[in-house]
Amino acid sequence: MMKKTLLLFFVFVNVLMVNAQTTEEIIQKVKIKLEKVNDYEARGKMKTNVVFIKAPIANVKVFYKKPNKLRINNESGISFIPKGSVNINLNNIFINTSGFDMIDMGKESKTNFRIIKLLPKDENAEVVLSTLYIDETLSLIRKAKTTTKENGTYELEMSYGKYADYGLADKVIFTFNTKDYKLPKGITFDYDDGSKKEQTPDKLKDKKGKVEISYSGYIINKGVPDSVFK
Repeated sequence: MMKKTLLLFFVFVNVLMVNAQTTEEIIQKVKIKLEKVNDYEARGKMKTNVVFIKAPIANVKVFYKKPNKLRINNESGISFIPKGSVNINLNNIFINTSGFDMIDMGKESKTNFRIIKLLPKDENAEVVLSTLYIDETLSLIRKAKTTTKENGTYELEMSYGKYADYGLADKVIFTFNTKDYKLPKGITFDYDDGSKKEQTPDKLKDKKGKVEISYSGYIINKGVPDSVFK
């Protein structure tokens, strides 16, 4: 009985070792999936939830082209997109060609997602640190937190559907600190609940802004002209 137990134990350990993926292997699989996309045009609906802006749900077109061109066109002409909105595109995380130092933080207890931190080796890189929560089975980034030099810290949360093979989400939730948006002085803002209250930029430092984009469809690798991004 003891011999059988030991044998089963060693078989179990061996299976774990075989199935375990290194951080490099996990990141490479994610990148391969994202690199399938050279460009896309997508339609969707955007919901803006920012404490000092009251905006309706808007129909949007999103255009992307390698390596880091991104444009969001709002058909109503009213939207709030922070300066660092390029971070909505996951490819932007991997744009640093000098490579990264990777730190394996283990797995998130609730979701079992693998947590990997990326530190760019290039000291002049715009991205300072990225923390990725990766679904190893599907090679998809489910959450990402990115700290930049110029545009603060942004968080992404992705839900996937029929475009998962391209690493393209059906829904993206983009969260940012309102303190990283330069507010005009002495302005009265219209709150989402309809009430009007005078606020100074200092009082908004601890607030979070959120932009949600739910995509209805993508046109992938059909060509997007550079003129779209001008």
